[in-house]
Amino acid sequence: LLAMDESIATCNQRFANANIAQTVEMRRGYRELLLTAPGLSNYISGVILSDESIRQTHSNGLTFVQVAHNAGLLVGIKVDTGTIEFTEHSVEKVTEGLDGLRQRLQSYFRFGARFAKWRSVIAVVDAQLPTLACIEANAHALARYAVLCQEAGLVPVVEPEILMEGDHSQARCQEVTESVLCSVFCQLRQQGVALEAMLLKPNMVISGLACDRQNTATEVADASLQCLLRVVPAVVPGILFLSGGQTGEMASGRLHAMHGRHPVSLPSLAAGTPSGNPILPWTLSFSFARALQYPALEIWAGKETNRNAAQQALLQRAFCSSAAAKGEYSVMLESR
Repeated sequence: LLAMDESIATCNQRFANANIAQTVEMRRGYRELLLTAPGLSNYISGVILSDESIRQTHSNGLTFVQVAHNAGLLVGIKVDTGTIEFTEHSVEKVTEGLDGLRQRLQSYFRFGARFAKWRSVIAVVDAQLPTLACIEANAHALARYAVLCQEAGLVPVVEPEILMEGDHSQARCQEVTESVLCSVFCQLRQQGVALEAMLLKPNMVISGLACDRQNTATEVADASLQCLLRVVPAVVPGILFLSGGQTGEMASGRLHAMHGRHPVSLPSLAAGTPSGNPILPWTLSFSFARALQYPALEIWAGKETNRNAAQQALLQRAFCSSAAAKGEYSVMLESR
């Protein structure tokens, strides 16, 4: 998936960083550039839009939903409304958007969306934070969103993200990720969500950006797979990793390593399987935003003359990400 569902505020901030005018017309032009990249569906199955972009139209008069469908892409929609402080004096966040969600989902289905996304954000602050109360509040919201999606005929993409910001170790990230996913799947079951009709969009298990020791691709692959094998039910059909601030090259390399490492890693979890190796029950793929978009945004810089070059940069990142999802990525592809 190509996640192009940034809020107006987030999109404007990225435009400001690139010295691009923060106007509705520039946002529309940038999204048109992404959706019309020739051959995008060779590497991408669907796009996640925002409330603004699902209502926008191409310069030829077609809606962006029609443009995506004509290009062979499924359309999804981000339906959460952002985060607020969990409590008045807390640094923790909880995601909002459940009020009126049933009606909004029905409306988005009529627009042509066939899946939806809700993102919760969990920060690893110290040994005490995140609190169990905050984890469970976000898990409950994710589950309520998911069951309402299925009621409306939309596939829910459940996104509990452990943020990369901080100096926490990879082991601490794995501890928190497992705790969050355990709570999420407990709530999904309690709310009656059909697990075989949802997708999970988790973070990779990575040390914080400020940690003294950064992980290799194989370390990220092993820790991420161990975490998922412990807590994600086999009936879930797909796991689409978020990039979470990683560069495109890092995200592709680590996703690729998950395909290359699982036959020889995690021996304790492999015990009892016929081959002595762990068997992954889900498809491993990606739902990247910045890792796909950033090169294109920097090249475009708001100038129509850079449109083709920007689209080629997007296609290059999509090609590399697609190769990683098949276990066929190598750094040699970066110069294709």
